[in-house]
Amino acid sequence: MNRQGKICLGVAGAGRAAELHMNALRRFSGVPLCFKRIVARRWPQVNEMKERYGFQEASLEFEDLINDPDIDIVDICTPPYIHEEMIKKAMSAGKHVICEKPLSGYFGNSQENMPIGLYVPKSQMYDELLASMDDLRSCIEASGKKFMYAENFIYAPAVLKASEIIKKKKSKILYAKGEESLKGSSSPVAGEWCKTGGGTFIRTGIHPLSAILWLKKVEAEARNEDIKVVSVLADMERITPQLSAYEHRHIAARPVDVEDCATVILKFSDKSRAVITATDTLLGGSKNDIELYCNDAVIKCKLTMSNLMDTYFLDEDHLNDLYLSEMLPSKVGWNHPFLEDEIIRGYTDEMRDFIESVYYDRAPKAGFDIAYDTIKVVYAAYKSADIGQTVNM
Repeated sequence: MNRQGKICLGVAGAGRAAELHMNALRRFSGVPLCFKRIVARRWPQVNEMKERYGFQEASLEFEDLINDPDIDIVDICTPPYIHEEMIKKAMSAGKHVICEKPLSGYFGNSQENMPIGLYVPKSQMYDELLASMDDLRSCIEASGKKFMYAENFIYAPAVLKASEIIKKKKSKILYAKGEESLKGSSSPVAGEWCKTGGGTFIRTGIHPLSAILWLKKVEAEARNEDIKVVSVLADMERITPQLSAYEHRHIAARPVDVEDCATVILKFSDKSRAVITATDTLLGGSKNDIELYCNDAVIKCKLTMSNLMDTYFLDEDHLNDLYLSEMLPSKVGWNHPFLEDEIIRGYTDEMRDFIESVYYDRAPKAGFDIAYDTIKVVYAAYKSADIGQTVNM
């Protein structure tokens, strides 16, 4: 903390993830905060974010964050292919780290044929990723600083309430379903494995996956059991490339070497099952659901679309800068606006937990273990889809 007793924050990245984190922090006033510096690759983008959120300084070099003695926490909101390098640099420099999902991935090297998603075996990706994650774990543990995994689904009010119920009742989750689907990504590199580490499953399916893995850990602790994922079976495909230009006009997905549709089955050591679905073929907004079928309860967590409010517009006059919901192509007709988006989707409680974890020196709800377990399952799923077999963990 700085001399005024404030937690000092530095942010790497000035895109949507940084925006969501900062909007969440605007709602949180329980700990005194200092927004010290934001860095990104382009001056127009970083300067706009500096002014919008009141950062003291802005620059284009990540080293400016780790060399600043005032900064306590480095919040990594960059594309995943540079997460691992930034985490190591920041933690070696004595900074606590918040890292946006996914933790990391496999992004190839200069000796491999491009595009890597078509030519590099997923078994190789799986093995090399796990080796790099073991090295990353050692770096984090040696630093003595906190690693905080920014998976907002874990902190969504509906998921937190589900965890409270499971703790109280000691419920057994027998079967779980999770889905995040939308019409594709707005990112121009979302279709390239070398930039994203995969397609819709690592980009969107990772959200309900992490939440279900975390809820199974909550169950295990409540019941004094040890529950692990023992196998993964996946089916994945690139579906949208078969469409004509006209047929493709409403869907944003442009996969080069990544999947745009994924279904993954998890088998746990307690014989329970979970199914995760992710697609880039959903029109009309986004779908974010988790369902838990327990021995003594059914719990349905619906993050979007919200039904707290309905709107109907005949035109979009004067609505250009009005945000209704994620990935909504048109505001005309009936829609369900997102209300208190940062709260309902978990960003506010996520950032509150992280800041308080540093300020009060306690462990965050989402740390390295859930980040590691999630990325391990993601790449086991990629391996399974590639070889057409179940992957035993």
